[in-house]
Amino acid sequence: MTMVKKTENSISRRQFIGKMTFATAGAALISSCTTSSRWETGCFTRPWADYDYRVAFDGIAEAGFKFAGLMNYENGMLITPDTDPERAAVMGEEAISRGLAIASAYGRNFDVNNSIDEGIVGLQRLIDNLAACNCQHLVLGGISSPELVDAYYKVIAECCDYAADKGVFMSIKPHGGTNATGPECRMHIEKVGHRNFGLWYDPGNIYYYSEGELDPVDDASEVDGLVIGMSVKDFLMPREVNLTPGTGMVDFPGVFTLLKQGGFSRGPLIVECLTMGDLAFINAEAKKARQFLDELTS
Repeated sequence: MTMVKKTENSISRRQFIGKMTFATAGAALISSCTTSSRWETGCFTRPWADYDYRVAFDGIAEAGFKFAGLMNYENGMLITPDTDPERAAVMGEEAISRGLAIASAYGRNFDVNNSIDEGIVGLQRLIDNLAACNCQHLVLGGISSPELVDAYYKVIAECCDYAADKGVFMSIKPHGGTNATGPECRMHIEKVGHRNFGLWYDPGNIYYYSEGELDPVDDASEVDGLVIGMSVKDFLMPREVNLTPGTGMVDFPGVFTLLKQGGFSRGPLIVECLTMGDLAFINAEAKKARQFLDELTS
């Protein structure tokens, strides 16, 4: 009888069935959440960064959201290229157990300092981790070093098909440096030139990185045809973004109207920041943010 040697990547039939059940449950949850509304309204874990991510999931679910976004937590970033895929899968399971689908994850960045090949490996690991937790949108922060811009977007271009095969959309957000505004993001997106790479709009960051000088209503008119998701983030002078949406300078109805006119007709609207306080206060602000989005999208 031929013996089959188990490898490190082998999984048992029970593990395989468990993974398939999780993936099926996640897909069913996303489908049920999106059939009733074209907008996937949710909240990132960032406001609960001082707590375990499960505390964030509890607060997001209790606020009435159906979608969560992965970002900060007590020990750093929830998803990086070095995250264990099994840990990523557990995050997905924890979300599903609370009736949440993970709509997006901020992966911060992959490393292109040494080579494009290493960057590709890092970005593919990020993509794999999103697939493991059944998350459809990978949000990237761009790169500030002008000498690394070409390499950075070359890596993205090389990974677009890989991400599409995994069911993951990639996007860049306005985040300072070489991608601080809508037109700057457009330049990079058009250079990559792939339908699986778009713009994750962030009106709070438009104000933040221009130090309050560029109104996102003006900037939003420059991103037609690019937007696939949005960080619902507000801003106050001099440089404050830890605000519950609707309490700062951003004209959300104005921005939202322009984005819809430009082709953003459905997709994730994920609150990134809330006014900060103790846990009970943060959870109460999350409910206010959900009500705000309900009114914005009604």
